[in-house]
Amino acid sequence: MKIKEVIIVEGRDDTTAIRRAVDADTIETNGSAIPPSVLERIRHAQDKRGVIILTDPDYPGQRIRQIVQDHVPGCKHAFIDRQDALKKNGRGIGVEHASPEVIREALKQAHHMVEEVVEQISKEDLLETGLIGGPKAKERREKLGARLRIGYANGKQLYNRLLMFQISHEEFVREMTAILQEEQNV
Repeated sequence: MKIKEVIIVEGRDDTTAIRRAVDADTIETNGSAIPPSVLERIRHAQDKRGVIILTDPDYPGQRIRQIVQDHVPGCKHAFIDRQDALKKNGRGIGVEHASPEVIREALKQAHHMVEEVVEQISKEDLLETGLIGGPKAKERREKLGARLRIGYANGKQLYNRLLMFQISHEEFVREMTAILQEEQNV
């Protein structure tokens, strides 16, 4: 599988994992203190070929994703679920631990961003479904992020991702209904 876009990753081990899964070029940020020269290379890559951000499903990975998105708007995003990025012994999390199949699926999902106009989800929808401000909010956000393949996020970031990926109100309601039913059946 050849990827046209340049994939933004955190480090050398991530590049190795990406190249085991697909034929692609990467730019490594080497942490969240991204130098201006690296941000300029990412901007240039976005202008020439497009960019897909694929960072670890943890706080530093989310911070890197946000820094790149703030400096280089219009990037595509690929997400790997936390459980798919865990080191075999459970000590460590990162793209480098994901299987080639998981990486290919995440990159494929980045290419399937919806392009039609959809009814948008409101912040009230997040409140009503207990995704923010409730005792099970974090757990529900984790489940919803996994089901929609948009990754885990806090309430504000979840709202932004739902809009960015143009998740339809219908899809949101369907997935939240399933999550709430699972909770009742436990």
